[in-house]
Amino acid sequence: MAHPSDEGLDPALRRLIGVILLGGIMGILDGSMIAVAADTLVKDFHTSLSAVSWVSTSYLLALTVSIPVTTWAVDRFGGRRLWLLGLVVFLAGSISAGLAWNIGSLIAFRVLQGLGAGLLDPLMLTLLARSAGPGRIGRVMGLMGVVGSSGPVFGPVIGGFILQGVAWRWMFLVNVPIGLLALLLALRVVPDDKPSGEHPAGRLDVVGLALIGPGVATAVLTLSQYAERAEFVTWQVLVPLAAAVVLLGGYAVHALRERRTAPLIDLRLFTSRSFSASVTVGSLVGLATFASLFALPLYYQQVRGHDTFESALLLAPLGVGSALAMPLTGRLSDRLGPRNLVLGGAVIAGLSALAFTQLAADTSQIWSAVLAFTIGVGLGSIGAPTIGSLYRTLPPHLVPQGSTVLYMLNQLGAAIGIALVALLVQSAGSGDALGGFQAAYWGVTGALVLVLFTATLLPGRPAPQETTAEPPQERAESGSQKTPAPVAAQGDAT
Repeated sequence: MAHPSDEGLDPALRRLIGVILLGGIMGILDGSMIAVAADTLVKDFHTSLSAVSWVSTSYLLALTVSIPVTTWAVDRFGGRRLWLLGLVVFLAGSISAGLAWNIGSLIAFRVLQGLGAGLLDPLMLTLLARSAGPGRIGRVMGLMGVVGSSGPVFGPVIGGFILQGVAWRWMFLVNVPIGLLALLLALRVVPDDKPSGEHPAGRLDVVGLALIGPGVATAVLTLSQYAERAEFVTWQVLVPLAAAVVLLGGYAVHALRERRTAPLIDLRLFTSRSFSASVTVGSLVGLATFASLFALPLYYQQVRGHDTFESALLLAPLGVGSALAMPLTGRLSDRLGPRNLVLGGAVIAGLSALAFTQLAADTSQIWSAVLAFTIGVGLGSIGAPTIGSLYRTLPPHLVPQGSTVLYMLNQLGAAIGIALVALLVQSAGSGDALGGFQAAYWGVTGALVLVLFTATLLPGRPAPQETTAEPPQERAESGSQKTPAPVAAQGDAT
């Protein structure tokens, strides 16, 4: 697809964006929608809350495990084929979960759903980045960010609405008409991108896949178990932590030594200052966002006495603020570059988080809603320019790897955010819910201060008619020089 440099988005690209977001929204909503159904599932299946927690954890683990293979598969089979496969697998998982007969079957079918989502989520980034080109990546990622950032907020609202009128099964079955429509439209709109052979995928890095997939999954499991127990020195936390360290350390050694097969993720990507800064900011935004999604409902329920649905509605301003900020800042980043926009967003979000630490039990709910809106604006102003920076500084054939790293670290950041809130709330004691909430937002404030420092490493204003730079190792190969060199990004010199 051509990449015109005009200010607008051509109709074909607009249609592609709409179809991709329609397919991707299902997994984003399903990841958070089920959170409001925990009590309902406990009663319907006559089981424990601990067992029900695996309905969410199994989905997240399956999603995480399937992400790395997408990097290789998209170059081997093409993005269109992989997108259609992801839709089919996610639909099959949704139908099966809606028909589950006990908690064990529901957990198993959520694994199937997660495998489909693990294909769709990074492919959303890859397909849109490739179609937009470096000159329009910011505004396209801003539009995608509306879905990515507001989905976790509005998921509980939609879930609560469904549970008020129909059975919990419709939280999964509602995906069927949406998924079928997304599948039919994808067949017509998503361009056929059969591998050209210019950058062949080669053989699958089986050893790397066996190390990095389970390694990241066990890291997520560690944080999930830590959040559930609010205790570090326990075998449920230490065993997966040790496994994660061994597996990810083994992958690092393998990736740096491997010569016969291209690694799933080339660690030399991290020699690019812009790339490293972008994925670091992405992980910190995931931490701050999901810490807020976890902490604010606790404040409204435990401190203010609201029910689940009311708490979800009061959380909505965060999603609205982010949804308004991301398209605007994404578009601006194409002209102004990400650095100043991310710095401004971090200041807004950081001041909002700091104000949250001062909330009391009798603080006006209008004020808490305003703060939720402004922290959403701040986080949204960070997200779209950061994603755009990552893709703008990568050559096209490395975009899938960039998507994989960004999404994995964002998921880890989200898990850390949830674990952080659980730890601080638990440490405050059951009789001091407000103190726990305030402590959680001191942690969020600290994360946003780190964003401020990291943002200084992002690229500044892009050069006119900016194009994706070719990494040094590609230029070396074209000149018959075979010595590998680290990946460098155009933005590093800005």
